[in-house]
Amino acid sequence: MEIDVLIKNIKELVNPANDNMVRGNDLNTIRVSHNVWLGAVGETIAFIGYEKDFSKNCTLSKDAMVMDGSDFVVFPGFVDPHTHLPFAHTRQDEFRLKLQGVSYQEIAAKGGGIKGTVRKTREIETNDLIAQCETRLDSMLTAGTTTIEAKSGYGLDMETEIKQLEVLQALKAIHPLKIVPTFMGAHEIPEEYKGRNKEFLDYLIENVVPVVKERELAEFVDIFCEKGVFSYEDAEYYFDKIEPYGFKIKLHADEFTSNNAALLAVKKNAVSAEHLIAMTDEEIEAISASNTACVFLPGVSFFLKLGKYAPARNVIEKNGIVALGTDFNPGSSMVSSQLFCFHLGIFNMGLTIEEAINTITINAAYAIDRHDVVGSIAVGKKMDVLLMDIPDYSYLAYHLGINPVHTVLKSGEVVVKNRQSVYE
Repeated sequence: MEIDVLIKNIKELVNPANDNMVRGNDLNTIRVSHNVWLGAVGETIAFIGYEKDFSKNCTLSKDAMVMDGSDFVVFPGFVDPHTHLPFAHTRQDEFRLKLQGVSYQEIAAKGGGIKGTVRKTREIETNDLIAQCETRLDSMLTAGTTTIEAKSGYGLDMETEIKQLEVLQALKAIHPLKIVPTFMGAHEIPEEYKGRNKEFLDYLIENVVPVVKERELAEFVDIFCEKGVFSYEDAEYYFDKIEPYGFKIKLHADEFTSNNAALLAVKKNAVSAEHLIAMTDEEIEAISASNTACVFLPGVSFFLKLGKYAPARNVIEKNGIVALGTDFNPGSSMVSSQLFCFHLGIFNMGLTIEEAINTITINAAYAIDRHDVVGSIAVGKKMDVLLMDIPDYSYLAYHLGINPVHTVLKSGEVVVKNRQSVYE
Protein backbone atom coordinates (compact mmCIF):
# COMPACT_ATOMS: atom_id res chain seq x y z
CA MET A 1 0.00 0.00 0.00
CA GLU A 2 1.42 3.39 -1.03
CA ILE A 3 1.01 6.10 1.60
CA ASP A 4 0.68 9.74 0.54
CA VAL A 5 0.71 11.36 3.99
CA LEU A 6 2.58 9.97 6.99
CA ILE A 7 2.90 11.20 10.55
CA LYS A 8 5.51 9.02 12.24
CA ASN A 9 6.59 8.54 15.86
CA ILE A 10 3.47 10.22 17.28
CA LYS A 11 4.12 10.94 20.94
CA GLU A 12 0.48 10.37 21.89
CA LEU A 13 -2.54 9.62 19.69
CA VAL A 14 -5.91 10.29 21.32
CA ASN A 15 -9.13 8.72 20.10
CA PRO A 16 -12.70 8.58 21.42
CA ALA A 17 -14.00 5.40 23.03
CA ASN A 18 -15.13 4.01 19.68
CA ASP A 19 -15.55 5.06 16.06
CA ASN A 20 -19.35 5.28 15.98
CA MET A 21 -20.95 6.97 19.01
CA VAL A 22 -20.40 6.86 22.76
CA ARG A 23 -23.18 6.89 25.34
CA GLY A 24 -23.62 6.83 29.09
CA ASN A 25 -20.74 5.76 31.29
CA ASP A 26 -18.65 4.78 28.26
CA LEU A 27 -18.14 8.52 27.70
CA ASN A 28 -15.49 8.38 30.41
CA THR A 29 -13.31 6.18 28.20
CA ILE A 30 -10.85 7.18 25.49
CA ARG A 31 -8.16 5.26 23.61
CA VAL A 32 -4.58 6.49 23.91
CA SER A 33 -1.63 5.13 21.92
CA HIS A 34 2.05 6.07 21.98
CA ASN A 35 4.82 6.06 19.37
CA VAL A 36 2.42 5.18 16.58
CA TRP A 37 2.47 5.92 12.86
CA LEU A 38 -0.53 7.35 11.03
CA GLY A 39 -0.82 7.22 7.26
CA ALA A 40 -3.32 8.28 4.61
CA VAL A 41 -3.93 7.51 0.97
CA GLY A 42 -5.27 10.70 -0.53
CA GLU A 43 -7.92 12.08 1.82
CA THR A 44 -8.47 8.84 3.71
CA ILE A 45 -6.74 7.22 6.68
CA ALA A 46 -5.24 3.92 5.57
CA PHE A 47 -2.76 2.94 8.30
CA ILE A 48 -2.59 3.21 12.09
CA GLY A 49 0.10 1.17 13.80
CA TYR A 50 3.73 0.84 14.68
CA GLU A 51 6.88 1.29 12.61
CA LYS A 52 7.50 -2.43 12.19
CA ASP A 53 4.00 -2.94 10.79
CA PHE A 54 4.37 0.03 8.48
CA SER A 55 7.64 -1.34 7.12
CA LYS A 56 5.99 -4.69 6.37
CA ASN A 57 2.81 -3.41 4.76
CA CYS A 58 3.38 0.08 3.37
CA THR A 59 5.63 2.14 1.15
CA LEU A 60 5.70 5.86 0.52
CA SER A 61 4.35 7.28 -2.70
CA LYS A 62 6.67 9.33 -4.90
CA ASP A 63 5.56 12.72 -3.55
CA ALA A 64 4.60 11.59 -0.04
CA MET A 65 4.50 14.15 2.76
CA VAL A 66 6.20 12.87 5.91
CA MET A 67 5.85 14.61 9.27
CA ASP A 68 7.55 13.87 12.58
CA GLY A 69 5.00 13.53 15.38
CA SER A 70 7.43 12.94 18.23
CA ASP A 71 6.68 16.33 19.80
CA PHE A 72 2.92 16.22 19.32
CA VAL A 73 -0.28 14.90 20.80
CA VAL A 74 -2.61 14.04 17.92
CA PHE A 75 -6.40 14.39 18.17
CA PRO A 76 -9.23 13.94 15.69
CA GLY A 77 -10.38 17.23 14.20
CA PHE A 78 -13.06 18.81 16.36
CA VAL A 79 -16.64 18.76 15.10
CA ASP A 80 -19.11 21.55 15.90
CA PRO A 81 -22.70 20.26 15.55
CA HIS A 82 -24.51 23.59 16.03
CA THR A 83 -23.67 26.98 14.52
CA HIS A 84 -25.55 29.89 12.95
CA LEU A 85 -22.61 30.85 10.74
CA PRO A 86 -24.16 32.90 7.88
CA PHE A 87 -25.29 36.07 9.66
CA ALA A 88 -24.55 39.72 8.94
CA HIS A 89 -23.75 42.31 11.58
CA THR A 90 -22.34 41.74 15.04
CA ARG A 91 -24.02 43.05 18.17
CA GLN A 92 -21.28 44.16 20.52
CA ASP A 93 -23.08 47.46 21.17
CA GLU A 94 -26.11 45.53 22.42
CA PHE A 95 -23.83 43.31 24.48
CA ARG A 96 -22.40 46.34 26.24
CA LEU A 97 -25.95 47.55 27.01
CA LYS A 98 -26.85 44.13 28.41
CA LEU A 99 -23.88 44.31 30.76
CA GLN A 100 -25.23 47.67 31.93
CA GLY A 101 -28.58 46.08 32.78
CA VAL A 102 -30.64 46.96 29.69
CA SER A 103 -33.14 44.16 29.04
CA TYR A 104 -33.44 42.16 25.83
CA GLN A 105 -36.98 43.51 25.44
CA GLU A 106 -35.74 47.11 25.57
CA ILE A 107 -33.05 46.35 23.01
CA ALA A 108 -35.56 44.62 20.72
CA ALA A 109 -37.98 47.55 21.01
CA LYS A 110 -35.26 49.77 19.54
CA GLY A 111 -34.84 47.48 16.53
CA GLY A 112 -32.10 45.30 17.95
CA GLY A 113 -31.93 41.64 18.89
CA ILE A 114 -32.54 38.83 16.43
CA LYS A 115 -34.80 41.01 14.30
CA GLY A 116 -31.96 43.48 13.84
CA THR A 117 -29.74 40.66 12.61
CA VAL A 118 -32.51 39.54 10.25
CA ARG A 119 -32.73 43.05 8.82
CA LYS A 120 -28.96 43.27 8.28
CA THR A 121 -28.78 39.78 6.78
CA ARG A 122 -31.57 40.63 4.36
CA GLU A 123 -29.68 43.75 3.29
CA ILE A 124 -26.14 42.37 2.87
CA GLU A 125 -24.78 41.44 -0.55
CA THR A 126 -23.99 37.76 -1.03
CA ASN A 127 -20.28 38.28 -1.68
CA ASP A 128 -19.93 40.39 1.46
CA LEU A 129 -21.59 37.68 3.55
CA ILE A 130 -19.29 35.06 2.04
CA ALA A 131 -16.26 37.15 2.99
CA GLN A 132 -17.47 37.57 6.58
CA CYS A 133 -18.12 33.85 6.91
CA GLU A 134 -14.75 32.92 5.44
CA THR A 135 -13.01 34.92 8.16
CA ARG A 136 -15.08 33.15 10.82
CA LEU A 137 -14.23 29.76 9.35
CA ASP A 138 -10.53 30.61 9.47
CA SER A 139 -10.87 31.33 13.18
CA MET A 140 -12.62 28.00 13.76
CA LEU A 141 -10.08 26.07 11.72
CA THR A 142 -7.03 27.47 13.48
CA ALA A 143 -8.65 26.49 16.79
CA GLY A 144 -9.03 22.88 15.64
CA THR A 145 -12.56 22.64 14.25
CA THR A 146 -12.57 20.81 10.92
CA THR A 147 -16.29 20.11 10.42
CA ILE A 148 -19.35 22.17 11.37
CA GLU A 149 -23.09 22.21 11.01
CA ALA A 150 -24.39 25.62 9.91
CA LYS A 151 -27.97 26.90 9.93
CA SER A 152 -29.86 29.50 7.99
CA GLY A 153 -32.53 31.37 9.96
CA TYR A 154 -31.61 35.04 9.78
CA GLY A 155 -33.69 35.64 6.69
CA LEU A 156 -37.19 34.40 7.53
CA ASP A 157 -38.16 34.96 3.90
CA MET A 158 -37.55 33.14 0.63
CA GLU A 159 -34.84 35.39 -0.76
CA THR A 160 -32.64 35.62 2.32
CA GLU A 161 -33.00 32.04 3.54
CA ILE A 162 -31.94 30.84 0.10
CA LYS A 163 -29.13 33.41 0.08
CA GLN A 164 -27.80 32.09 3.39
CA LEU A 165 -27.85 28.51 2.13
CA GLU A 166 -26.20 29.55 -1.14
CA VAL A 167 -23.46 31.22 0.89
CA LEU A 168 -22.84 27.92 2.66
CA GLN A 169 -22.60 26.15 -0.70
CA ALA A 170 -20.15 28.77 -1.95
CA LEU A 171 -18.01 28.37 1.17
CA LYS A 172 -17.82 24.63 0.59
CA ALA A 173 -16.05 25.35 -2.69
CA ILE A 174 -13.48 27.80 -1.32
CA HIS A 175 -12.78 26.78 2.28
CA PRO A 176 -11.34 23.49 3.57
CA LEU A 177 -13.54 23.35 6.67
CA LYS A 178 -16.43 20.98 5.95
CA ILE A 179 -19.95 22.46 6.30
CA VAL A 180 -23.15 20.44 6.83
CA PRO A 181 -26.10 22.79 6.07
CA THR A 182 -29.39 23.05 7.95
CA PHE A 183 -32.47 24.97 6.80
CA MET A 184 -33.86 26.88 9.78
CA GLY A 185 -36.37 29.27 8.28
CA ALA A 186 -38.47 28.59 11.38
CA HIS A 187 -35.99 30.35 13.67
CA GLU A 188 -38.30 33.19 14.65
CA ILE A 189 -41.60 34.72 13.56
CA PRO A 190 -40.94 37.72 11.29
CA GLU A 191 -42.70 41.02 11.92
CA GLU A 192 -44.88 40.58 8.85
CA TYR A 193 -46.32 37.36 10.36
CA LYS A 194 -46.49 38.45 13.99
CA GLY A 195 -49.17 36.45 15.83
CA ARG A 196 -49.73 34.16 12.82
CA ASN A 197 -47.37 31.26 13.48
CA LYS A 198 -49.19 28.68 11.37
CA GLU A 199 -49.47 31.02 8.39
CA PHE A 200 -45.72 31.61 8.51
CA LEU A 201 -45.02 27.89 8.73
CA ASP A 202 -47.35 27.31 5.78
CA TYR A 203 -45.41 29.96 3.84
CA LEU A 204 -42.18 28.07 4.51
CA ILE A 205 -43.75 24.68 3.76
CA GLU A 206 -45.36 25.75 0.49
CA ASN A 207 -42.74 28.14 -0.86
CA VAL A 208 -39.28 27.75 0.64
CA VAL A 209 -38.92 24.09 1.61
CA PRO A 210 -39.55 22.81 -1.96
CA VAL A 211 -36.82 25.08 -3.33
CA VAL A 212 -34.36 24.03 -0.63
CA LYS A 213 -35.02 20.39 -1.46
CA GLU A 214 -34.98 20.79 -5.23
CA ARG A 215 -31.66 22.62 -5.15
CA GLU A 216 -30.19 20.32 -2.46
CA LEU A 217 -29.25 23.29 -0.30
CA ALA A 218 -29.72 21.60 3.08
CA GLU A 219 -29.51 18.17 4.66
CA PHE A 220 -31.30 18.99 7.93
CA VAL A 221 -34.28 21.09 9.01
CA ASP A 222 -34.63 22.75 12.40
CA ILE A 223 -37.24 24.81 14.25
CA PHE A 224 -37.05 26.87 17.46
CA CYS A 225 -39.54 25.21 19.81
CA GLU A 226 -39.76 27.63 22.73
CA LYS A 227 -42.29 29.70 24.65
CA GLY A 228 -42.97 32.90 22.70
CA VAL A 229 -41.72 31.41 19.43
CA PHE A 230 -43.02 28.06 18.12
CA SER A 231 -45.06 25.69 20.28
CA TYR A 232 -44.85 21.90 20.47
CA GLU A 233 -47.91 21.78 18.23
CA ASP A 234 -46.35 24.20 15.74
CA ALA A 235 -43.17 22.15 15.53
CA GLU A 236 -45.00 18.84 15.15
CA TYR A 237 -47.20 20.33 12.41
CA TYR A 238 -44.11 21.60 10.59
CA PHE A 239 -42.28 18.29 10.76
CA ASP A 240 -45.36 16.36 9.66
CA LYS A 241 -45.88 18.59 6.63
CA ILE A 242 -42.28 18.45 5.42
CA GLU A 243 -41.73 14.75 6.16
CA PRO A 244 -42.23 13.74 2.48
CA TYR A 245 -39.15 15.78 1.53
CA GLY A 246 -36.91 13.45 3.53
CA PHE A 247 -34.89 15.99 5.51
CA LYS A 248 -33.12 14.83 8.65
CA ILE A 249 -34.38 16.54 11.80
CA LYS A 250 -32.72 18.74 14.38
CA LEU A 251 -34.70 20.62 17.02
CA HIS A 252 -34.01 23.68 19.16
CA ALA A 253 -35.66 22.44 22.35
CA ASP A 254 -36.22 23.49 25.96
CA GLU A 255 -33.69 26.31 25.96
CA PHE A 256 -35.36 28.55 28.55
CA THR A 257 -38.60 26.73 29.38
CA SER A 258 -39.82 23.18 28.87
CA ASN A 259 -42.70 22.49 26.52
CA ASN A 260 -41.82 18.81 26.07
CA ALA A 261 -39.85 19.58 22.92
CA ALA A 262 -37.31 16.88 23.80
CA LEU A 263 -40.17 14.36 23.72
CA LEU A 264 -41.06 15.60 20.24
CA ALA A 265 -37.46 15.10 19.13
CA VAL A 266 -37.63 11.50 20.29
CA LYS A 267 -41.05 10.97 18.69
CA LYS A 268 -39.76 12.25 15.34
CA ASN A 269 -36.50 10.27 15.54
CA ALA A 270 -34.52 13.49 15.35
CA VAL A 271 -30.79 13.08 14.85
CA SER A 272 -30.33 15.61 17.65
CA ALA A 273 -32.09 17.96 20.02
CA GLU A 274 -30.21 21.13 20.96
CA HIS A 275 -29.97 23.37 24.05
CA LEU A 276 -32.11 21.32 26.50
CA ILE A 277 -31.27 23.45 29.53
CA ALA A 278 -34.85 23.27 30.84
CA MET A 279 -35.55 19.56 30.25
CA THR A 280 -37.85 17.86 32.75
CA ASP A 281 -37.04 14.52 34.38
CA GLU A 282 -39.50 12.84 32.00
CA GLU A 283 -37.71 14.33 29.00
CA ILE A 284 -34.30 13.30 30.34
CA GLU A 285 -35.52 9.72 30.72
CA ALA A 286 -37.01 9.61 27.22
CA ILE A 287 -34.16 11.19 25.29
CA SER A 288 -31.52 9.21 27.19
CA ALA A 289 -33.23 5.97 26.17
CA SER A 290 -33.35 7.04 22.51
CA ASN A 291 -30.79 7.38 19.74
CA THR A 292 -31.32 11.15 19.55
CA ALA A 293 -28.17 13.03 20.55
CA CYS A 294 -28.36 15.76 23.17
CA VAL A 295 -26.35 18.71 21.82
CA PHE A 296 -25.61 20.92 24.80
CA LEU A 297 -24.46 24.48 24.15
CA PRO A 298 -22.59 25.74 27.22
CA GLY A 299 -21.53 28.93 25.46
CA VAL A 300 -25.13 30.16 25.74
CA SER A 301 -25.27 29.67 29.50
CA PHE A 302 -21.89 31.40 29.83
CA PHE A 303 -22.56 34.26 27.40
CA LEU A 304 -26.03 35.07 28.78
CA LYS A 305 -24.92 34.50 32.38
CA LEU A 306 -27.90 32.21 32.95
CA GLY A 307 -26.47 30.61 36.07
CA LYS A 308 -27.65 27.23 34.80
CA TYR A 309 -26.25 24.67 32.39
CA ALA A 310 -27.86 21.74 30.60
CA PRO A 311 -28.12 18.54 32.71
CA ALA A 312 -25.22 16.64 31.15
CA ARG A 313 -24.53 14.47 34.18
CA ASN A 314 -28.17 13.38 34.42
CA VAL A 315 -28.21 12.36 30.77
CA ILE A 316 -24.92 10.46 31.09
CA GLU A 317 -26.20 8.62 34.16
CA LYS A 318 -29.31 7.62 32.18
CA ASN A 319 -27.14 6.25 29.33
CA GLY A 320 -27.82 9.12 26.93
CA ILE A 321 -25.76 10.52 24.06
CA VAL A 322 -24.06 13.84 24.88
CA ALA A 323 -22.35 16.20 22.43
CA LEU A 324 -21.21 19.80 22.83
CA GLY A 325 -21.51 22.63 20.31
CA THR A 326 -20.79 26.35 20.23
CA ASP A 327 -24.15 27.73 19.01
CA PHE A 328 -22.03 30.39 17.31
CA ASN A 329 -24.37 33.36 16.76
CA PRO A 330 -24.28 37.13 17.34
CA GLY A 331 -26.87 37.32 20.10
CA SER A 332 -26.56 34.55 22.66
CA SER A 333 -23.20 32.83 22.01
CA MET A 334 -20.51 34.72 20.13
CA VAL A 335 -18.34 31.65 20.65
CA SER A 336 -16.64 29.93 17.73
CA SER A 337 -14.18 27.67 19.57
CA GLN A 338 -15.08 24.09 20.44
CA LEU A 339 -12.06 24.07 22.74
CA PHE A 340 -13.71 26.84 24.79
CA CYS A 341 -16.87 24.71 25.04
CA PHE A 342 -14.69 21.75 26.01
CA HIS A 343 -13.45 23.81 28.96
CA LEU A 344 -16.96 24.96 29.89
CA GLY A 345 -18.09 21.34 29.83
CA ILE A 346 -15.38 20.40 32.30
CA PHE A 347 -15.50 23.41 34.61
CA ASN A 348 -19.23 24.23 34.55
CA MET A 349 -21.03 21.03 33.56
CA GLY A 350 -19.09 18.47 35.57
CA LEU A 351 -17.62 16.52 32.65
CA THR A 352 -14.36 14.63 32.97
CA ILE A 353 -11.60 15.33 30.48
CA GLU A 354 -12.31 12.04 28.74
CA GLU A 355 -16.05 12.72 28.54
CA ALA A 356 -15.42 16.17 27.12
CA ILE A 357 -13.12 14.76 24.42
CA ASN A 358 -15.84 12.36 23.28
CA THR A 359 -18.43 15.17 23.18
CA ILE A 360 -16.51 17.36 20.72
CA THR A 361 -15.29 14.56 18.47
CA ILE A 362 -17.23 11.37 17.78
CA ASN A 363 -20.51 12.36 19.46
CA ALA A 364 -20.50 15.75 17.79
CA ALA A 365 -20.01 13.95 14.47
CA TYR A 366 -22.89 11.59 15.33
CA ALA A 367 -25.11 14.62 16.01
CA ILE A 368 -24.72 15.70 12.37
CA ASP A 369 -24.71 12.17 10.94
CA ARG A 370 -21.04 12.33 9.94
CA HIS A 371 -19.69 9.74 12.38
CA ASP A 372 -18.93 7.40 9.49
CA VAL A 373 -16.36 9.80 8.01
CA VAL A 374 -15.07 12.08 10.82
CA GLY A 375 -14.97 12.31 14.61
CA SER A 376 -12.27 9.72 15.23
CA ILE A 377 -8.96 8.57 13.78
CA ALA A 378 -9.83 5.32 12.03
CA VAL A 379 -8.98 3.50 8.82
CA GLY A 380 -11.49 4.53 6.18
CA LYS A 381 -12.29 7.92 7.72
CA LYS A 382 -11.06 11.30 6.54
CA MET A 383 -7.54 12.30 7.54
CA ASP A 384 -8.79 15.15 9.75
CA VAL A 385 -6.26 15.46 12.58
CA LEU A 386 -4.83 18.04 14.94
CA LEU A 387 -1.21 18.16 16.07
CA MET A 388 -0.91 19.83 19.46
CA ASP A 389 2.41 20.75 21.06
CA ILE A 390 1.36 19.83 24.60
CA PRO A 391 2.82 17.25 27.03
CA ASP A 392 -0.21 14.92 27.03
CA TYR A 393 -3.97 14.97 26.43
CA SER A 394 -4.88 16.05 29.97
CA TYR A 395 -2.91 19.27 29.45
CA LEU A 396 -5.60 20.29 26.96
CA ALA A 397 -7.96 20.88 29.89
CA TYR A 398 -5.32 22.14 32.29
CA HIS A 399 -3.85 25.15 30.49
CA LEU A 400 -6.53 27.70 29.70
CA GLY A 401 -6.40 30.67 27.35
CA ILE A 402 -3.94 29.30 24.81
CA ASN A 403 -4.35 27.76 21.38
CA PRO A 404 -2.57 24.39 21.59
CA VAL A 405 -3.31 23.53 17.94
CA HIS A 406 -0.01 23.75 16.06
CA THR A 407 -0.98 21.97 12.82
CA VAL A 408 -4.28 20.94 11.23
CA LEU A 409 -4.70 18.38 8.48
CA LYS A 410 -8.05 18.39 6.69
CA SER A 411 -8.64 15.47 4.33
CA GLY A 412 -4.90 14.84 4.28
CA GLU A 413 -3.91 18.42 3.43
CA VAL A 414 -2.04 20.71 5.81
CA VAL A 415 -4.39 23.68 6.21
CA VAL A 416 -2.95 25.17 9.41
CA LYS A 417 0.76 25.25 10.27
CA ASN A 418 2.44 27.08 13.14
CA ARG A 419 -1.07 28.22 14.13
CA GLN A 420 -1.60 30.04 10.83
CA SER A 421 -3.92 29.16 7.96
CA VAL A 422 -1.89 27.94 4.98
CA TYR A 423 -4.55 26.54 2.65
CA GLU A 424 -4.84 27.92 -0.88
